[in-house]
Formats: sequence, structure tokens, C-alpha cells
Amino acid sequence: MGDQEADIARIKESARALKRIRDTFAERANPAEGYGVGDLGSQKILDAFDTFGSNWKIHRRQLTEELERLHGITKGAAESYETLDHELAEALRSTDDRQPKASGK
Repeated sequence: MGDQEADIARIKESARALKRIRDTFAERANPAEGYGVGDLGSQKILDAFDTFGSNWKIHRRQLTEELERLHGITKGAAESYETLDHELAEALRSTDDRQPKASGK
């Protein structure tokens, strides 16, 4: 069996970064909001902005949900690796404690 190594600190940082991205993304307002024909110079452009705004809201919600899911997966992975690492260390210590000590002869 090959040696496996997980960088728990990096996985935890990835989870925190995904959470920050998700939070930032969820807080962003519709970038098309607040413009009128006078601002854009054309009803056609305003209609395109309105369509973009509607699509943005839908896709932003979907992306926010996906980022939340990925955050949960990476956070759970880090916690699982950490728990497993501690349990393995305890099992190895317990095994070492039961081994006869070598004499100094």
C-alpha cells in the first residue's frame, strides 16, 4: 500500500477561501440595476441589461449554492482527515506502549 499524505492546513484554507468567495458572491447586487434609457442611450441596451440582470440573479443563486456545497465538502474532508490522523496516532501510541521495551544490554 502506498503512502498517502493530506495537507490538512491547505484543505482547511481551501474551505475558508471557498466560504469567502461564496459570501462575496452572494452579496454582490445585480450589476445592471439602476440604469435607465437616459443612462444607456437606448431601450435596446436597457432591455439587454434587464435580461442580463434576470439571468445574473438566477445564475448567481446557483453558483452561490454550488460554492456552499464545495465549502462543506472541503471543510468536512479536513475535519475527517484530522480526526483520522488523531485516531491513527492514538492507535500507534497504544501499540507502542504494549511492545516490550528493549533492554540496554
